[in-house]
Amino acid sequence: MNDVRPFLMFPGCAKEALEFYEANIDGFEVLHLESFERGEEREGQVKAATISVQGNTFHVTDSPMNLSFDFSPSFSFFISASSVMEQHELFNRLKRNGAIILPIDEYGFSRSYGWCVDQFGISWQVGLVERDELVQ
Repeated sequence: MNDVRPFLMFPGCAKEALEFYEANIDGFEVLHLESFERGEEREGQVKAATISVQGNTFHVTDSPMNLSFDFSPSFSFFISASSVMEQHELFNRLKRNGAIILPIDEYGFSRSYGWCVDQFGISWQVGLVERDELVQ
């Protein structure tokens, strides 16, 4: 086996999602983007994309058909913020036009943690890195 990567399949809004993440997440980069061309049935939709988030690589596409499933909060991305301000700013950007599962608060497992779903259905957990974790 050479590689294992998450693969995100959007219902026709991958390009908008990639633009949103690129504008709102530090370290997000589109490495490759291939869209369906003019005249093709799915013109403008993402045929294949490779993205990097803080050095982690993912594949992205738009679904070629209407499927009876969507993204699930049981699979989410966890981002460790280095300050309370960074955590709140990122959480507020990601939750815009989405939904909050758990607001940023102190929970038994974390002194500052929030969980939301963005406008594209992707689930994000935003935690705060403890000082000693930064030193390691």
